[in-house]
Amino acid sequence: MLRQGNHPERAGRSMSISYILQSIISGVLLGGIYALLSVGFGLTWGTMKVLNISHAVFAVLGAFVAYWLFVKVGVDPILSLPLLVALLFLVGAVVYKLVIRPVTRAKDVIMASMVATFGVAIVVENVMSYVWRPDPRILKPSYTGTSFFVGEMAISKGPLIGFSMAILAIALLYWFLHHTYTGKAVQATWQNPVGAALVGINPGHVSLVTFGLSIGSAGAAGVAMALIYAFYPSVQSVWTMFVFLVTIVGGVGSVVGTALAGLLIGFIIGVCAAFLPFVWVNVLLFTLLLVILLFKPEGLFGS
Repeated sequence: MLRQGNHPERAGRSMSISYILQSIISGVLLGGIYALLSVGFGLTWGTMKVLNISHAVFAVLGAFVAYWLFVKVGVDPILSLPLLVALLFLVGAVVYKLVIRPVTRAKDVIMASMVATFGVAIVVENVMSYVWRPDPRILKPSYTGTSFFVGEMAISKGPLIGFSMAILAIALLYWFLHHTYTGKAVQATWQNPVGAALVGINPGHVSLVTFGLSIGSAGAAGVAMALIYAFYPSVQSVWTMFVFLVTIVGGVGSVVGTALAGLLIGFIIGVCAAFLPFVWVNVLLFTLLLVILLFKPEGLFGS
């Protein structure tokens, strides 16, 4: 005879709740990484009016560099992160000087930047395909293959570590923007470029720092994504779609808004994945995007 506590209907209900909660947690962890992937994109769009279509390709580049350092040199991805961010910042500065700065003199900066950075994305993607081949890779340090249990829920350490990296990076970026002179100059240029120039802020320097930070944060997000999913050069097109989604939902240029939007989208992914085939998850997400564009084009958390 079954005891009351072991009733099969109750056990099934408990398993269902655990499955839903586990799916939601996994979605939120992924959403935090999407937030980091998007925050730099929103900064360049808001501050410089540059729509950087190549943003996600530098995230993939960061993932490949971290993978190469891990496989060839044995440097843990987390330990290589400061070096990687600095390297991608320098790459961003070079791209700014060679491509972005001339584009900002165009009559229609947004359109010109889209075309120019689309070309950058194609070039970088093909260079990565030549150097590393287009085969899928995944970062697999020993700690990413384990999980810990909360009741009946198994939480994988890979997404949790990636999420922690993302939240820390977003917090550091927020601190930089609000508690340093250069960060405040970035905000001033975004809010009132003419006024910022009148008080002596160099817009060229601010734009270079902004674009470098954007590419550096993309590289960090690429490493976090590589701890969870396989990556390959052309995956940048998939990541780009989510960058647009998170940025528009959160509000262009808002670090806090982007972080909240990433978590919200991750929550939606988790809930939908628990009840629907995964193919419908993207349908619902981009339907949400269309609704937001129609009724609140500045984003849910934008001003």
